[in-house]
Amino acid sequence: MSDPLTADIIPAIQELQDLCYGESVRLGWHNNLKTGEPMTFEETNERFPMRIALCHSELSEALEGHRKDLMDDHLPHRKMAEVELADAVIRVFDLGGNMGYDLAGAIYDKLCYNRHRQDHKLENRKLGGGKAY
Repeated sequence: MSDPLTADIIPAIQELQDLCYGESVRLGWHNNLKTGEPMTFEETNERFPMRIALCHSELSEALEGHRKDLMDDHLPHRKMAEVELADAVIRVFDLGGNMGYDLAGAIYDKLCYNRHRQDHKLENRKLGGGKAY
């Protein structure tokens, strides 16, 4: 079996980021609600903390869905935790696209880095003071 961690995954991740950001733009989420005009760089930058909080809220909803073993309200054929995790990914990719971040490259680089981290190795995680999770 070949190693799935190759730079070949970068275009697929970039495509997903572009899709999430593009849908958000198409629906007007990056426009000033009062004027309808696209947000300025300053407005976008000021909204960054709020948008991070919205990513947190999706993760909290996933936790609640998992804790109570709930099905999703909008997609009742799916678990709430699954749908809320998808929402979190969509929000993260939208935010990355809005900020001009190269999340695809960063994800690839971080996965490569994590492969060799001593604190991620099972034997080191089992040691006292090791990462339990």
